[in-house]
Amino acid sequence: MASSPESNSVLAAGIGAALATTLLAACGPSAQQGGGFPPAPVSVETAQALTVPVHFEFVGQTEGSKEAQVRARVQGILEKRLYQEGGRVTAGQPLFLIDPKPYAAQAQAAEADLARAQAQYAQAHRNFERVQPLKGSNALSQREYDEAVSGEETGAAAVKQAQARLTEARLNLGYTNVTAPVSGFASKARQSEGSLVTPTQDSLLTTVSQIDPIYVNFSVSEAEQLRLNRLVAAGTLKAPAADRSGTPAYEVTVKLSDGTVYARKGRLAFIDPRINTATGAFDARAELPNPDATLRPGQFVRVVLEGATRANTIVVPQRAVMDGPQGKFVYVAAKSQDGKMDVAQPRPVTVGDWVELGGQQLWVVESGLKPGDPVIVEGQAKLFPIPGGAPIALGPTPGAPGAGPGEAKKPEAKK
Repeated sequence: MASSPESNSVLAAGIGAALATTLLAACGPSAQQGGGFPPAPVSVETAQALTVPVHFEFVGQTEGSKEAQVRARVQGILEKRLYQEGGRVTAGQPLFLIDPKPYAAQAQAAEADLARAQAQYAQAHRNFERVQPLKGSNALSQREYDEAVSGEETGAAAVKQAQARLTEARLNLGYTNVTAPVSGFASKARQSEGSLVTPTQDSLLTTVSQIDPIYVNFSVSEAEQLRLNRLVAAGTLKAPAADRSGTPAYEVTVKLSDGTVYARKGRLAFIDPRINTATGAFDARAELPNPDATLRPGQFVRVVLEGATRANTIVVPQRAVMDGPQGKFVYVAAKSQDGKMDVAQPRPVTVGDWVELGGQQLWVVESGLKPGDPVIVEGQAKLFPIPGGAPIALGPTPGAPGAGPGEAKKPEAKK
């Protein structure tokens, strides 16, 4: 079989010289003439179209499921920090103390105002009770009766107003004890003791992050989303069933920066139906349990979505795919031009995601191969050019004495 110009160009670029024919069968006498090389072992597997599990991997960053900014709600001098920076806090736990003395005085003044308003109201009410029986008689004018009614109503309103001022004063006094709004981990204090704090947007005291569960935010590019949509529409890709919100129920695994896998799995919680105009991608979020606080807010991780399957997919072992200056390629067993020997022919391929079957890491081949193609998966390093164009004889598959190179090993299907 003649090598295509495209194949030869890939091989020439990847190896350094054109390789017209490379013998795969056991070396015969004619092949050994002129100083031929001894047989080199190779392993061949047949490219197959299978239904395989697929996963999608993205870069993400962790975030607390609740990120509460703790701010002062009253103005005053910060007297004490009442928590350990970086430590765990519970909702309602005191974090800071603002000087309460001015607000305690205001509360006492408000209590006095309320007592005076209540006394005035009591007097007005007694006056009204005295004139009520005289209504309609010549002993009481209409004006006197109206003044008694108004006096009681004014006194009642004054009591309510004083009560409101007392409630406000007590609230302000309570706000001098700054507490944690949620349970989680408190960051460092942003204001030192002795500082004047005010209830403004710029007066942040600390932040409390609830990290169980913890969120992992990531983005799906528009091109990747369109590719997945095409596969789903064609029936090739089957995504997990969606929940009530329409979000596919992908299972989520997280890989840490050192390559280890986080022990607990989570779920895909959210995919924004709109494209983020700042990034040109769809924002997404995963949610994972984090009871032992292994994950902390701000970590960069790899997010792996699992649960989808892909039908009629050609896969080959990852070790069979090689990189060249013009892209990825594989070696395929073929016949020489005269049909007298087996040769290795380079074949450019386009690969997609990778999958795992039977303990093997496999590439999904988007184009370049068809089912049944014999792909060389081991021994590619022996395929180097020979001066004068003499072919290299390659022997049986390692570990299988007498096995011919054309005997393909099929990837083990997932049980």
